[in-house]
Amino acid sequence: MTMAGVGVFWILVTLIGAEYGWSNRTRAFFDLAALAGFGFALWQTFQLWRTRQNDKGGS
Repeated sequence: MTMAGVGVFWILVTLIGAEYGWSNRTRAFFDLAALAGFGFALWQTFQLWRTRQNDKGGS
């Protein structure tokens, strides 16, 4: 869910930036924010996987 949300956010900001003529610096800021969001989503996925592996071993 987080990854999909970040993807939609990134697409919308890219389209809005192109429409309003934002500078490359502003667009790069939002690109980096999206990259951070994708990294966070991957980290959360890894944490969920690790938790499930630990629960599986304890049963």
